[in-house]
Amino acid sequence: MENTLIYDSDLHFEHKQWERELGFWKDELKTFKSRLSELIGRYKDRKVLAKLEHYQNEFILHEGVINDLKETIEEHESNMAEHSKIGEEALDVSLVEKHVGFRKKMEAQRQIYAELKKDFFEFLTKYWA
Repeated sequence: MENTLIYDSDLHFEHKQWERELGFWKDELKTFKSRLSELIGRYKDRKVLAKLEHYQNEFILHEGVINDLKETIEEHESNMAEHSKIGEEALDVSLVEKHVGFRKKMEAQRQIYAELKKDFFEFLTKYWA
């Protein structure tokens, strides 16, 4: 990593962005689960019900990932607060590396979630167009 001074405020700003994005995903998942509940009662076809169950499981799994990501952000924020208490304005290299690693996790999760939504909407279009 190059010798760049990184301040808590820079990382805090990115954490807040991620928290808003995760909150949005969580709200979206609520609406998707609600939609699934509506649809489950309409169909008896095992193939369709299996697909609905698949999406239900995916949404539950993704919600767990969101909770884990939020917890990691909270831990990082707490760590930053500890640094601030002792008067450290900039974070050490290992903490910044963890932050960059977490950024990559967020980017990967963003792609996974986008693909899940795309598949779900294609499924809805196929059966409820």
